[in-house]
Amino acid sequence: MGFRDAGHRQVRFLTAALCRHDMTHMNVVMTGANGFIGRALTRRLLDESASPLGALARLTLVDLQLPDGDVRCVRKIAGSIADPTVLARAFDTPVDLVFHLASVPGGMAEQNFDLGRQVNLDATLSLLEIARSRPTSTGKPLIFVFASSIAVLGSPLPPLVDDATPLKPALSYGAHKLIGEVLVEDFSRRGWVDGRSIRLPGIVARPPQRTGQLSAFMSDIIRELAEGRPFACPVAADATTWLMSVPRVVDNFLHAAAMPVPSGARSWTLPALHASMRQLVQAIEQVYGQQARDKVSFTSNPALEANFGRYPPLHTPAADAAGFKHDGDLKTLVRRALEST
Repeated sequence: MGFRDAGHRQVRFLTAALCRHDMTHMNVVMTGANGFIGRALTRRLLDESASPLGALARLTLVDLQLPDGDVRCVRKIAGSIADPTVLARAFDTPVDLVFHLASVPGGMAEQNFDLGRQVNLDATLSLLEIARSRPTSTGKPLIFVFASSIAVLGSPLPPLVDDATPLKPALSYGAHKLIGEVLVEDFSRRGWVDGRSIRLPGIVARPPQRTGQLSAFMSDIIRELAEGRPFACPVAADATTWLMSVPRVVDNFLHAAAMPVPSGARSWTLPALHASMRQLVQAIEQVYGQQARDKVSFTSNPALEANFGRYPPLHTPAADAAGFKHDGDLKTLVRRALEST
């Protein structure tokens, strides 16, 4: 059985575990549901082979804008999570599980501090407060899965990053995410929620649209070279990063919701593939058969490289022991990267 088949088999098992964990007829809320990860996670939750529709009484999707169309058990709420009336609508019936994905991304949060704070920080606290104050259908604390980020680590990074690496965010976005982790931990300590925070690496491939993500080039290079188009990479060929495909990060979100939380652990840096841009280009060439090396040019943007191109080897024993996974190898990552876009 191949790695990909094994991954899908694991997700079916984890989703079944999610349903067994008192998920039958439960209500789920997802913020940031119209983002590229949110859309992929929604599709997985509604895929009967991975998560039978009967497992959920309601899936409430929250984002600034949501696509048209009706799906059984899905409710859509268009609006900002910074708006208390939006959160009140999302929690107008008992909620048992929250996937909190919504955020103002790094570049945009750096340019507009007030907006970043309102969405990334203030709204996260408001979401936790309303989760604390409302009942669940099971009588147990609400499961709160928080999309954190490797931005909490900051830069420059040490020669090796592991579970003992200090958290020193260099941007407002990373600071907001770190505070969010602390809040999730504190609310969980008090028994108000059952929180789990997972730090996402570079997720590929995001759709080709302007979202304020400074790391978008990591997705663009896969998409453009896979289609045989030239690409000017804004970092050097030997710039290194941590990567994970959209399908694999969805696997990890489902696992975060399903698993029993180990004692003393609430936040995990996800395992990711450590690769240079040159190695990524080679994998794209191997998968898509394009002469990718002839179509890519490299420049060096020092500021961009400082934040996204100098990642050292990554060692994640806590996440590994908890059952989180990376894509296995670069060829698998490249094949999976465009599946959900």
